[in-house]
Amino acid sequence: MESISIFDILKIGVGPSSSHTLGPWKAALRFVDELREKSLFEDVKRVNVILYGSLALTGKGHGTDLAVLMGLSGADPETVPLEEINSVPEQVSKTNRLRLGLDSEISFDPEVDIIFKKQERLPYHSNGIKFIAFGEFEDLHSSTYFSVGGGFIVHESESEGQAAEGVENVPNPCVNAAELLVYCDGKSISDVVLENERVWRSDAQIGDRLDQLWEVMKASVYSGCHTEGKLPGGLDVSRRASKISQKLLVKNDIDDVDKWTDRIRTHFYDFSDIIKLIGCFSMAVNEENASFGRIVTAPTNGSAGVIPAVLFYLVCFGKKETTREDIHRFLLTAGQIGILFKIGSTLSAAMGGCQAEIGVSSAMAAGALTEALGGSPQQVLMASEIAMEHHLGLTCDPIGGLVQIPCIERNSMGAIKAVTAATIALASDPGDAKVSLDSVIKSMWETAKDMNSNYKETSLGGLAVNVSVKISEC
Repeated sequence: MESISIFDILKIGVGPSSSHTLGPWKAALRFVDELREKSLFEDVKRVNVILYGSLALTGKGHGTDLAVLMGLSGADPETVPLEEINSVPEQVSKTNRLRLGLDSEISFDPEVDIIFKKQERLPYHSNGIKFIAFGEFEDLHSSTYFSVGGGFIVHESESEGQAAEGVENVPNPCVNAAELLVYCDGKSISDVVLENERVWRSDAQIGDRLDQLWEVMKASVYSGCHTEGKLPGGLDVSRRASKISQKLLVKNDIDDVDKWTDRIRTHFYDFSDIIKLIGCFSMAVNEENASFGRIVTAPTNGSAGVIPAVLFYLVCFGKKETTREDIHRFLLTAGQIGILFKIGSTLSAAMGGCQAEIGVSSAMAAGALTEALGGSPQQVLMASEIAMEHHLGLTCDPIGGLVQIPCIERNSMGAIKAVTAATIALASDPGDAKVSLDSVIKSMWETAKDMNSNYKETSLGGLAVNVSVKISEC
């Protein structure tokens, strides 16, 4: 396993799903790069895309078809204007033509050239996607990728340890929590992580990137708290964050996110209202995510609301004054906890159920909050363990294959559990703990392997089959 940067765990992307939207998008981008590297790009006349397993079963609900079109067209999910996510696929469907890699125009009929193999699962991973490029008279090149969770993709020729932009010579290499603690001799976890990150980036670059992540998180919370209406996808789910925030904030008329945050921070709220606001913040992000908005994958899109909500809790209620360094330490610590789960278990709901998404994000947020509030490295890991322990076995059963029900509310539950876990850990002696974070990570992976495949993001079990809904036209 190569070393993983926290910026592989926390990355800017587009919703609604890291494994079903962001992953296929990145795979399509990489396939176009392959064609260029092999000097085949100019000869391509048509492309087929074949989706397997979970990608096929819930791909329509997650916008996998749209993501593939955007990736093949060469758009960057971090910077693409959000309106193009609808306009580009609409144009392709209308004309049956696609600008491959923002350059060469080819024939592409989404109804024919995107194939959903719902009954077939490739051996390596449930989220399989195959690209085939055709020339005038022959097949030119094909590649298969696997979207393994959190926006990570693996080519068929690679092992999962090669999925990230990793290196092997970080100063503090660790594959589990016990090893991490060895490096925390007189240092905080964020100190240890920062030393590793310097292998990839300068301190200024690390700080700037952390600032970017926080800006996107703030923007998604703010936008979600100021946007009303129905979520796309045909379930007719109403946005709720805006109505909740309007009731709690009285005046919701500030058009600047920092001033808006300051108003929340300086107003007095009782315990009940703080709980409501934490839930509101997390739902706001995931309502943006469900609407193909720009969010921070943390560690997945489906669980993207937990960490921003808990970070907002820190800024608004956790400390009297929160500095830029506090926010950086929070994000560095959160990213490292995510790395431990990535290495020791999975971040993919298609492999591990929702415990791999909401559970992991809650553990990341709990540990990060504990660090930001002055907890020891042992208390940080204890908080992460507590949060994950109470998500073990959580299934992924999205109704209609959409990241809406029960996903949006689950983010609220994960955020509240994270705050609770941090509170318990900060008041406890980790030496008295009977369960370690490493044992919970191991238990999560064993639970994932034992879990029935119907409960792994297929919409073939649980709420997805026991709740009768009629999906209207999108």
